[in-house]
Amino acid sequence: VIDFGSQYTQLIARRIREQKVYSEILHYKTPLSTIFSKKPSGIIFSGGPASTTEDNAPLIDRQILSSEIPILGICYGMQMIAKLLGGKVSKAKSREFGYAPLTIIKSTPLFTDVPAEIDVWMSHGDQVQILPPGFETLAKTADCPIAAMGNDKKRIYGLQFHPEVAHTPRGTQILRQFLFKVCHCKQNWQISRFIKETIKNIKSTVGKAHVICGLSGGIDSSVVALLLHKAVGSQLHCIFVDNGLLRWKEAEQVKKTFGNIFGMDLHVANAQKIFFKNLKGIIDPESKRKVIGKTFIDVFSRETRKLRNVDFLAQGTLYPDVIESISPFGGPSSTIKSHHNVGGLPSNLKFKLIEPLRELFKDEVRAI
Repeated sequence: VIDFGSQYTQLIARRIREQKVYSEILHYKTPLSTIFSKKPSGIIFSGGPASTTEDNAPLIDRQILSSEIPILGICYGMQMIAKLLGGKVSKAKSREFGYAPLTIIKSTPLFTDVPAEIDVWMSHGDQVQILPPGFETLAKTADCPIAAMGNDKKRIYGLQFHPEVAHTPRGTQILRQFLFKVCHCKQNWQISRFIKETIKNIKSTVGKAHVICGLSGGIDSSVVALLLHKAVGSQLHCIFVDNGLLRWKEAEQVKKTFGNIFGMDLHVANAQKIFFKNLKGIIDPESKRKVIGKTFIDVFSRETRKLRNVDFLAQGTLYPDVIESISPFGGPSSTIKSHHNVGGLPSNLKFKLIEPLRELFKDEVRAI
């Protein structure tokens, strides 16, 4: 999925993974050599806030459209395809935002078994006015005469609406047609397979070395800890920082679950007093979060130095963290709130990082 800044880009990738097909998101400036090296079965261009009518509009290398890889452009992605291949895009006479009745006017693999009239979710101010050579109009709305376009021979398609959102009831079905009828993808992205391969990779990476895992009791760090435990057993050392700000009896639950039931080497830092001391008199929520973050790093760093001969540090970095750290337009995104465990560990800890959840979305972590 090539990201052009749409608020729905992550949703596109997730919808694909829900069909047991692996997907990943790449910045639109990613070199074509990198894209092609991944040998994708298909490519989707996301929507985005820009306009192809602007001089500095974000565009991808036109060569990708000659690659013979199936391509689907959504919203801005469709308009960009049209522009790059010789069509015309201009401001729409009437902007569309919200539900729109779509009429399918030509049979195509994308619309197999889809009713001729469906509701779709629109969000655009520009639209394709003239099709590129070799393309046909596949669907229309009252305000958008070219609401879907395609070239079956080249396997390149464009949708002005957003099939990835729940507001397009048949959207997942349309994405499925692209995955399986156009791209011929295989449903081999399975959580059970991920667990097996991840444990194998951790064993290979760590060898006989030792690993530290910051265990908060939350879903991400808990899953990381258990994957590591299954992979390297007694070579894992978990550090649990009890900051006194947890849910009722959560600290006891963490100690019982990971120390007693799973039998992990669990080091508990009883740091309630230092957290309360550092937070005393601070009222502003964001200021509180920053204090919590710094205190957490100080306590965690102190605990790691008590352990000897440890080479690796495991973190619960998720795929959205990776995506959001690389904004399509230079970023970073505006801070909504700070997170206590994303404060950045000191460089003098000198650990090699292990991030086994780095390619997963939150719902996939819950499934694991």
